[in-house]
Amino acid sequence: MLPLKGITVITLEQAVAAPFATRQLADLGARIIKIERPEVGDFARAYDTTVRGMSSHFVWANRGKESLTLDLKQPPAKDVLDRLLAKADIFVQNLAPGACDRLGLGTQELRSRYPRLIVCNLSGYGSSGPYRDKKAYDLLIQSEAALVSVTGTPETPSKVGISIADIAAAMYLYSGVLTALLLRKESGQGTAMEISLFEALSEWMGYAAYYTGYGGSPPPRTGAKHAAIAPYGPFNSSDGKVVYLAVQNEREWSSFCEKVLDRPELAVEARFGSNSQRVQNRVPLEEIIQKIFEHFTAEEIVIRLERAQIAYGRLNSVEEFLDHPQLQARGRWREVASPVGPLRALIPPLTMEGVEPAMGEIPALGQHTDAILKGLGFDADTITTWRKKKVI
Repeated sequence: MLPLKGITVITLEQAVAAPFATRQLADLGARIIKIERPEVGDFARAYDTTVRGMSSHFVWANRGKESLTLDLKQPPAKDVLDRLLAKADIFVQNLAPGACDRLGLGTQELRSRYPRLIVCNLSGYGSSGPYRDKKAYDLLIQSEAALVSVTGTPETPSKVGISIADIAAAMYLYSGVLTALLLRKESGQGTAMEISLFEALSEWMGYAAYYTGYGGSPPPRTGAKHAAIAPYGPFNSSDGKVVYLAVQNEREWSSFCEKVLDRPELAVEARFGSNSQRVQNRVPLEEIIQKIFEHFTAEEIVIRLERAQIAYGRLNSVEEFLDHPQLQARGRWREVASPVGPLRALIPPLTMEGVEPAMGEIPALGQHTDAILKGLGFDADTITTWRKKKVI
């Protein structure tokens, strides 16, 4: 059973945020018709060529979709879109601000013409305000939302290594669509929604905002350590590996001192008697721990942490992550079809009884154009003419 079987989504999407959101819908069985520019398509197709010639971002965010090439600036495109939207449940767009209005696809016009349609607008900063028209790439959003200011080392502010602003906005769009479908079931009417990368990431900055607004200063940049908990972070072993650990409460701190460090007296030492004191005396605390850990291999440290029931993690490379035993044991890998052959892909993190995600094919540019147009009632001669005129 696929929960969204029978739901059709028309999407004018590019880059990461909107495509990643609609891919979640595709995995649950929705039909996603992705409208792309003739000849070039979604510009994320050209980000890199690392997946056997395909872009890693595109492969990640676009499985299970149908690709329809269409030049929206040419008059015939309007007829195609009219026929598509008349049968659609959801319209998603993340074009530049104002672009949909210029194409006659503004929210109010769509809501008027298609009362049951759920209209989803995703942008960098929202549809109003002084930042409305600014370009909004992930790094810039991370910077404006102050994420970069609290990430990295004391010397070097750093961005998060993945497109976290895009992902945040995508997941709010995804959950918003599911909410809107529930509302439509009750009211019989569609709705419109707006999500911005900046506001999505602003929500995720909640801890730092409260810490700063009420504490008087921002959380310090502590690299892989925690600004408000100690010991928490990386420590080196004698064999050159790194083990991350996290002590969350006083019971764990006492067990850590006794069973991991063989130094039970540290648990009651005044400098380290509470978490706030340990944070205040972080440097001498970490020096003590590191000096002890230098006598043990990473595996020996892990054995001690397991015995003391202290949370820990190893510093895996991406290659090691790909072969992670937990992913293997839980059967999280599948194969998906693509223009370059089968590719390995992780199934979505939501595991639901009776639901196997669709995990459909990654489309070639314009792969489904002819089939979609024929399904809308356009004949072969019209399709041939449009292709010559680069309408499709």
